[in-house]
Amino acid sequence: MGNQGQVVRIGDTVRRPAGEHSAAVTGLLEHLAAVGFDGAPSVLGRDEEGRDVYGWIEGDVAVPPYPAWALADEALAGTGRLIRRLHDALAGFEAPPGVSWSGERADPRGGQLICHTDVCRENVVFRGGRAIAILDFDFAAPGRPVWDLAMAARMWAPLVTPPPGGDAEAASACARRVALLASAYGLPATDREEFVEAIVEAQKVGTAFVRRRVDAGEPAFVAMWEGRGGAPWFEGVVEWMRAQRQPWLDALDSSSPR
Repeated sequence: MGNQGQVVRIGDTVRRPAGEHSAAVTGLLEHLAAVGFDGAPSVLGRDEEGRDVYGWIEGDVAVPPYPAWALADEALAGTGRLIRRLHDALAGFEAPPGVSWSGERADPRGGQLICHTDVCRENVVFRGGRAIAILDFDFAAPGRPVWDLAMAARMWAPLVTPPPGGDAEAASACARRVALLASAYGLPATDREEFVEAIVEAQKVGTAFVRRRVDAGEPAFVAMWEGRGGAPWFEGVVEWMRAQRQPWLDALDSSSPR
């Protein structure tokens, strides 16, 4: 949402403005290519305007209003499996010296893994109904694997619906999809409680991320903030999530990695 109008496709390339974290992201993407991970953009250098240049990945990306295929269980499960592949590929990554990572959506507890932190529907490429690639690593930062999964759960379950006070059937569907994402990822049983706690914390970090952009007057974020009812709505989501802790744990306990 924040990059609308700044990212452009030219032929088989994608151009986007270079930023303070470009060196870190370049190092990460080059590592992924070196270890054979094909689910991220390739780095092609910089153009004459100083923009970062990446290879175009052919496929389908869901944007609002989301198509039915993007809301289906297989899209969610495929995304979970893709996140796991990404984490496995990044397990041995050593960041280039002197680079800096974004703190916008970073895990407050830190961690050894470099997390994407923004695996929303708009950042996943599908081909033939299969999740094949993750885009936009601008907000990558050190954290725990459960943090990346929690950030994804917020947007893929999705956990902002039902709104505060939503019906029990919708809440049950959310719990089922949280468990489906975790199962497809292969989340160990020992990490389930930490994952559930991370979802609530991720929502707070996500809300703060939105609020900063609202305060800066960014039109898309202002429209979203006002359209959802402002701070009371976002605060209500956090409280709703806290109330879902046990249902989520129950759903996770009844699932098995696949």
